[in-house]
Amino acid sequence: MTSFEPAAAVPPSASDDRSLVLARRLESVAQRIDAATAAAGRTDRPRLIVVTKFHPAADVRRLAALGVRDVGENRDQEASAKAAELTDLDLDWHFIGQLQSNKAKSVAKYASSVQSIDRIQLVSALEKAIAREREATGRADLECFIQVSLEDDAGAHRGGARPSDVEAIAEAIGRSAGLRLAGLMAVAPLGAEPESAFERLAAVSAQLRVQHPDAAAISAGMSQDLESAIKFGATHLRIGSDILGSRPAVG
Repeated sequence: MTSFEPAAAVPPSASDDRSLVLARRLESVAQRIDAATAAAGRTDRPRLIVVTKFHPAADVRRLAALGVRDVGENRDQEASAKAAELTDLDLDWHFIGQLQSNKAKSVAKYASSVQSIDRIQLVSALEKAIAREREATGRADLECFIQVSLEDDAGAHRGGARPSDVEAIAEAIGRSAGLRLAGLMAVAPLGAEPESAFERLAAVSAQLRVQHPDAAAISAGMSQDLESAIKFGATHLRIGSDILGSRPAVG
């Protein structure tokens, strides 16, 4: 499933200089994705989530005009503000950062998925928050990705549950009303060779699917390692800097 196809032409509403830059970068990333998908012998093009953290809502609006529908954020305060400002757009918001349980109620108001679930306590908080939001607005189920640590120190640097803890978290999600287990998410360890990390993630995914066959999604791959992620089965890519550029200066 693909969530982004580059527009044949930049629409008139998106013809400012910044939009033209974003259009070129989107096209470049799309070409990388297509080449990596073909090289891996795959026909299923991964879903592109554009990570817009630190960039303004105006950039998200430009991206939407260019065909982007999936947006990733890793801070609730920033994500909730952007989502509230852009309610007129048909976007899916993916929360990809470390999430405190006390933010579950806020995230339930806008997120279509949470990709950083790493403990059972967070599952419980999200179940309660989704139940309240569903009663108020009738929102859909929340897609849940278990974040897996691919580091020996069980996520001390980049977050995530130990692979040995994945099944218990999956079971908790499976028995929680309003939550749907989509699959796994991971970040390649800093300084590590990404192919070996993503090969390990693919093995954890295969093990998860023995008991949860519908949890086939793998969210992996960022600007610097998307080709390796695609080679080892990534279904969702989280790309930020290669599309939006470096973090804008503050002030």
